[in-house]
Amino acid sequence: MVIGRVVRFDSVKGYGFIAPDHGGEDVFLHVNDLRIPEASLRPGLMVEFEIEQGDRGLKASSVQLAAGNGSGAASVTASVFPGRSESPSRHPVDGDDVLCDVLNSEEYVRDVTEVLLESAPGLTAAHILQVRQGMLQFAKNHGWVEG
Repeated sequence: MVIGRVVRFDSVKGYGFIAPDHGGEDVFLHVNDLRIPEASLRPGLMVEFEIEQGDRGLKASSVQLAAGNGSGAASVTASVFPGRSESPSRHPVDGDDVLCDVLNSEEYVRDVTEVLLESAPGLTAAHILQVRQGMLQFAKNHGWVEG
């Protein structure tokens, strides 16, 4: 069994992602692989699970609560999303009075992954990794992301 923390879970779509404590890529989580009530899932929740090779990459199975889930939400959020601010940074664009959100690299990669999964569900995990790495580098080159 592997220990990790729920990064996000969309109960409407029935899926989300877990960040393994040992590092590496986030693991896909589907509602059908839960051994705990779906309503208990929240970002930062520590879970124990098996990792399997799915059709699109790694996926979690036999997901259950892990020991040590008593910490407060603020500290859990800070440990799962280091550097994530509660409100996005605001920076003027090209001297205009227009303000835009500037994300850190982790926020950008997470959001890009979500868009890729929603708009092109047939992509494999390998394709998603390649596309989001290229997009992250492009965004960094243009100063669209911090860090």
